[in-house]
Amino acid sequence: MRYLPHTQEDIDQMLAKIGIASLDDLFKTIPDALKTKGPLNIPEALSEWDLDAYMEALASANIACKNYKCFIGAGSYDHFIPAIVPYLISRSEFATAYTPYQPEVSQGTLQGIYEFQTMITELLGMDIATASHYDCGTALAECALIALRKNKNANKIAVSSLVHPSHRQIINTYITPSGYEMVEIPRTPAGLTDTAALAAMDGIAGVAIQSPNFFGNIEDLAAFKAIAEAKDILFITSFTESLAYGLLKNPGSCGADLVAGEGQSLGIAKTFGGPGLGLLAGSKKLMRNLPGRLVGRTKDANGDDGYVLTLATREQHIRRGKASSNICSNNGLNAMIAAMYLATVGKIGIREIAQQNHDNAVYLKDILRKAGFESVFDTPFFNEFVVKVPEGFSQKRADLIRSQCIFAGIDLEPYYPELKDHYLFCATEKASKNDMDQLAKEVQ
Repeated sequence: MRYLPHTQEDIDQMLAKIGIASLDDLFKTIPDALKTKGPLNIPEALSEWDLDAYMEALASANIACKNYKCFIGAGSYDHFIPAIVPYLISRSEFATAYTPYQPEVSQGTLQGIYEFQTMITELLGMDIATASHYDCGTALAECALIALRKNKNANKIAVSSLVHPSHRQIINTYITPSGYEMVEIPRTPAGLTDTAALAAMDGIAGVAIQSPNFFGNIEDLAAFKAIAEAKDILFITSFTESLAYGLLKNPGSCGADLVAGEGQSLGIAKTFGGPGLGLLAGSKKLMRNLPGRLVGRTKDANGDDGYVLTLATREQHIRRGKASSNICSNNGLNAMIAAMYLATVGKIGIREIAQQNHDNAVYLKDILRKAGFESVFDTPFFNEFVVKVPEGFSQKRADLIRSQCIFAGIDLEPYYPELKDHYLFCATEKASKNDMDQLAKEVQ
């Protein structure tokens, strides 16, 4: 057995050492009314081999993505992961939740985070990036809080209705208890955020636009930057598909003050929806407002490169009551995965993969249209798009999952009630022509 519990003799020795008579005495400070008196409603203990068999039986009830053809994106994308990435990240020294406060014993971890930050700033065209956020939603909420703290004359943040629905919920969860308000910017019939509606808004501290948006369409970020400048507010952009910026103009070149994004596409498996990798980058003027871990490079006494945590306020680590953010962890493992992925594929590889994503999505949209689906938007898109499905598609979709192991898009009605019979489809570089042709044939 790999796990040996304490014997009664062990327990007695430890109790004698600390001067108490029983384990119950450890919990004297807890009121009796809050203690569980009866036995817990859990199964009896199993042997190690019985437990292994039980867990394998549970796991077999799940659907393994590698056995299925997935045409779903919506914030979590099925990309090819080079074999070198899982091999390298399996090294035990990377698997730590430790925050590298002590640079003299943490140079490897610190350099890894520094390299990650550098690659993210290059990808997004920003001055500085951090490495501490759980996912795009939490990073975007932090951006909203920064904007609200910077503009003390406003208590609202404008957020596009085409920002991922879950991320809008997270923003609300973050800001509402502090007395702030999120106002949504409506969409146009073209599946884009309404610039005129934003221009008419007053009393806002900042604006957040996702591009590619939840429908997969590419927003005109420069137009929103112009409005933000006219209103003297912060311009925040977000994205759920990191690889889009292998082809698109990056947010920095469009004037973004803050950028929040999801890094799951950068070598991180979907793993049933998480964990992801929150990306947060900003301009140099906002670097002291960014929460989380930030690693800087300097020179030591011998003139050699050295790395150290820098600029982050100690309040975020040890004086939580005065902290500007509740982010105080280090998302180091997934950040390291992303750095390994980016270093493996390189600038040219990122562009080629992004081009494959776009080309596959264009092909899928075209053959679905020929199969009877209605194209909804003519707006440029990356690797996701919206179609109106023919009658009876919902049942065909359910049958496809069971009989052909194909996930054919997601229903948009739960997120946008006005879009009944509208589905969001996605095609990444892993979607082969045969797979896409089969999908179109099966749904005709």
